[in-house]
Order: sequence, then structure tokens, then C-alpha cells
Amino acid sequence: MDEHCANHSSQFTPAFQNPYPLAGPYGNCLTLQTMFLPENTTVLIVGAGPAGLAAALSLTYHECRDFVIVDATAEGQNVSRAYSINSATVEALASIDAADGLLSQAIKAKSIRIASRGSEIFEAKFDPLKKYSAHPYPLVTPQNVTELVLGQKLQSLGVQVQRPHRVVGIKQNEKDARIADVSFEDGQVIRARYIIGADGARSLIRTIAGIGFSDPEGPNLVGHVLSQMVAADVTFEPEPTGPLTLEGHLNGTVSSDSFFMLIPFGNRFNAELTRNGKSTTKSVFRVSCAIPVKNGEPPHAPPKEYIQDMINAYGPACITSDSSLNRTPVMIDQLVWSTRFRTHSAIADRTFTRLGAAIFLVGDAAHVHSPAGGQGMNLAIRDAIFLAEAVTKHIRATAEDPGVDDTILQEIAEARHARALETIGFTKKLLKLASLGFDFVQLKVAWGMSGLGRR
Repeated sequence: MDEHCANHSSQFTPAFQNPYPLAGPYGNCLTLQTMFLPENTTVLIVGAGPAGLAAALSLTYHECRDFVIVDATAEGQNVSRAYSINSATVEALASIDAADGLLSQAIKAKSIRIASRGSEIFEAKFDPLKKYSAHPYPLVTPQNVTELVLGQKLQSLGVQVQRPHRVVGIKQNEKDARIADVSFEDGQVIRARYIIGADGARSLIRTIAGIGFSDPEGPNLVGHVLSQMVAADVTFEPEPTGPLTLEGHLNGTVSSDSFFMLIPFGNRFNAELTRNGKSTTKSVFRVSCAIPVKNGEPPHAPPKEYIQDMINAYGPACITSDSSLNRTPVMIDQLVWSTRFRTHSAIADRTFTRLGAAIFLVGDAAHVHSPAGGQGMNLAIRDAIFLAEAVTKHIRATAEDPGVDDTILQEIAEARHARALETIGFTKKLLKLASLGFDFVQLKVAWGMSGLGRR
């Protein structure tokens, strides 16, 4: 164990001494009741989605234990949203001993199939990735299950997310120029040396820090095929059959004005997916679809009838209720969850700054982009893991030399910013690549989705 990292709060300066006794091996954030926050912490993580949880796991793995993780919501993610964890992200999680839970519960995808309603265009198998990775597959798992598993891992290490605590202000500490006073809606204040903003696309940390957020290529074009989308988790009656309904494959259906994805979850995630609704033993399917602008704006939480019409218009024949397309028509039985969203690309002007404390942005707080290729949550998790490692290096360097500069922090921030720009470019090109039909396209798509070239 590195003694500087394990006991850094007292070594930086006596004024930053933690007033709370360390009842457990992981620092003050473990023993406090959720109502009360400590007065001091070395690292404050704001946001307990996949990025925030990954940052906390990485800090713990690298033996930095004086941190607090807070979230503005009273409980964790209860809806499905993202559904895959790619090879590079599994590698990153494995590097901090945080992958086993997901590997044991998730579906290991074998391929992505792209087809029209009439015929298959191509199938990109993930097998070729074996020569590049010990995890040559995406893990198919709903985001709320991912958060649950990562949260359980964090709890097993003694770390508790503090809820609900909403940040409302950050200012430089009057006595120490390298500390920030972070104020919360309930009037509490934490003094922190490092702040990791993992608080989503509408990040308050980004806003308070005065960091801009825009598309690197300028305003998005209105009417882009993926400019508005609908996603839902559904069951069918009778249950559909055929190759596209089997676990382990990501199925895309293309048409002239839309793109439809079908992801079979089977029934292994049912307990978590239906936690706030009616339970089911049937197989659950994720359906998502680009809604043409000419069709108007989708409703906020599209009802069963809207999702059924969407499937009939754009989905693969095997899950439609249209007897002219499907010899054994199926209807949506249960609508487990649905949402609409508009897609765009944006990136923070910078992902590192100072307001006394060193402030970082990770995940959607730092960048958002089209869901094509399933890169959003993946990049967020890797951002957090690599950033937290760099923070621990800076903590150790500061313990040895209090005057150390921010080179370590600036370098990781610039590297992750570059990765985000690459990912935005990839997501914008993915659908165009999928339509080329050249022999190399299968490996190109599998390689691109794996994230292995953009660790």
C-alpha cells in the first residue's frame, strides 16, 4: 500500500485534516449517514451513474480512499437506456478488478447483423477480435443492471453513494488556493482538492466551471436520420421466433429513412427491468428506432400503440403484427419502459480546469454523440477509470512535492478529449460504413464497435 495515497489528507496540510474517524479501511465516506457529508475530502465525485461509479472503483483500486461520491437523485438508475459494454471497456474494468460481476451476468454478443426487411446485408462477427483482446465481444446488459452491478462491487468494498445531494456552487477556498468549497442545495459544504464531474449531459459542474459545450463540427443538420429516436423494452404475445430473436446478436434493420435495432435480452434481466412494474417471465426485447422528422415529434413516453406502429413500420418482419410480413404475427404484450430522445454531438471545450480544486469532466458531462455503435456509456466508463488513476498519481506526486504542477492532470484530460473527438467522428461515419458492402466492412464494424482502437 502507498502510504501517501492511503493517508494523504493529513499529509497535504493540517488545515485539511479529516475530522471524522476512519472506522473502516476505505475512509470517511464509508461510515457517514447519507444525511450528513464530511467537511473535507480529497476527491469529490459528483454523479453516481456508470462514470461516477467507475471513478470510485478506480480510486479504490489504486488505494486512494479519501473520497466522497454523491448523487442528486434519491436512488440509482431504474431504466434501461444503454445496453452494451464493448471490449475496450471490459478490459478497462478488468484492469481495476471490476469486470467479474458483469461478465457473469451479461450476454456475450457474437455478432451484429445488418439487414433490410427483405434480406441480410451483412453480419459482422466479433470472433476476429480474439487476436486483439481477451474479451472479444460486447457484453449485452441494460444500463440499470450495469449500474446495479458496479454499485454492488463498490458496496462490497465498503463505499456508499451519498444521496440525495445536489451541488449548487463551487468557489476557491479563501485559505488554500488548491481547495474548492463545494456547496450543496441543503446548505452543506465540502472542501475538496479534486472534483470529478460525472453528472450527465446537463452537468452543473460544467456550467459552474464556465466550460462551453458544442458540436466540434458546428450545428447539427436538421433532419439527419438519427436526429430523433425512440427506445423501448417490450415483451410479445405470442413470443416471436427465428434467428433474430436469439440472445447474443445485435440486429439492425435499415430502410430509406430509418434505422431500427432489435436486441434480445432473454429473461435474465427481468427482475431488474420490471422492478417498478408488472413482473414477467417472458423474454424482453430492446427495440430502438430512428423516427423520421416527417413523422413529427414522438411523445415523451411513447405508449404501447406508438411502439407497435413503429415496429410494424420499420422493424424486422419476425416481430411485426402485420400478417403480410409475418406468417405468425406477434403483438406487444407488455411495454416495460419507453422513452424518446433527440441525438446530437457535443464536446466540452476542455475537460480540466481549476476553481481552486482541480475539476474534471467525464462521461456525458464531457461529451455526447449519436448512439450509433453504442459508444456513449463505454467512453464514459473508460474516461473515469483512466482519469482516477491519473488523479492518484497526482496525489502521490503532491505528497512528495507540494509544489508539483498540473502536467499529469493536463495530459490525461487532453488524451481523453482526443478520444472523445475520435468517437464522435466514428459514430457519425458508422451508418455510412455499414452501407458500403465491401469485403472489409465486417471487420471494420466489429473493430469500430469494440472500442479497441480508442482505449
